[in-house]
Amino acid sequence: MSDHRERIEAYRRSYRDMLGFVPPRVAARFAQLETEDPELLLAQEALRARVVYTDELDQKTVQLILFAILASKLSDAAKLHGLAARRAGASDAELRAAIALAALFSGVSVNNRGPSLMADIDALEERSGA
Repeated sequence: MSDHRERIEAYRRSYRDMLGFVPPRVAARFAQLETEDPELLLAQEALRARVVYTDELDQKTVQLILFAILASKLSDAAKLHGLAARRAGASDAELRAAIALAALFSGVSVNNRGPSLMADIDALEERSGA
């Protein structure tokens, strides 16, 4: 059981390292599953770690890809991965280029949302103290 707690805390720390904080929905999932089904939480986080922290792509690239995918789906989680990309070294120009690529296949709504997405990233960065 102690091993579970240590592994869960390491996964929680990975969000803090990536974003400067644990996002509220992620924190809620952790809070629920670490008591109700820690094995499921560990399995979910092991999958995430396996694909997000790959040797084939650096973190800036990973986060820009995730940012573009989520922006194309108009997901509010895009701002989190935009922040993670910025913390990994992505410039605003690179973030805007990712938005433009997403819009190419997902439409003008992605471009229309771009400025507010960038403002949301700025606000998150300010709040996280990054």
